Amino acid sequence: MTHRDQISIGSQSILWVAGVGVGLVTLAFVLGVQVGKQGAALRRPAQRGVEEELKDLPEPLLDQLKIFEGEGPDKLVTTPRVDATAPKAEPKGEVAPAESGVWTLQLVATSDAGEAKRVADKAKAAGFPTTTLKEKGQLKVRLAKSADRAAIDKTAEKLKKAGFKPFAVKVD
Repeated sequence: MTHRDQISIGSQSILWVAGVGVGLVTLAFVLGVQVGKQGAALRRPAQRGVEEELKDLPEPLLDQLKIFEGEGPDKLVTTPRVDATAPKAEPKGEVAPAESGVWTLQLVATSDAGEAKRVADKAKAAGFPTTTLKEKGQLKVRLAKSADRAAIDKTAEKLKKAGFKPFAVKVD
């Protein structure tokens, strides 16, 4: 055998070839993941635009009001209308010291602005005006009116019948 017929591979060459191989396998994996993500995004249904959503609404305002009030053909489930006026306080004997003062009802405390708006809108639709306070990173939806504890308890019963879970809080 002559010197030209022999091939010698050094340890540096083996490491270099192994490193390039690992790099190519890693590149193929990353590209495969990206192609999979794009394929999944293409299979997802397209989001509807505002124009398409508006086409689904009934045209005349009277039809919309009938549906909202539960008289139309689709009859949506709506929150029942409840008398939101504060009940007259009945004279009782002595008021306990913990019960005296000015109270209101809190409907929800959440960090989600959308949830707070939804609850406030639902209460307004049921005839209960609300106010939203931001306190310690929480949005608190409360009744706009305050009264003594007995009147607040009666209003709380009305809210419970309308599907809310109110609780009394003392107004400072």
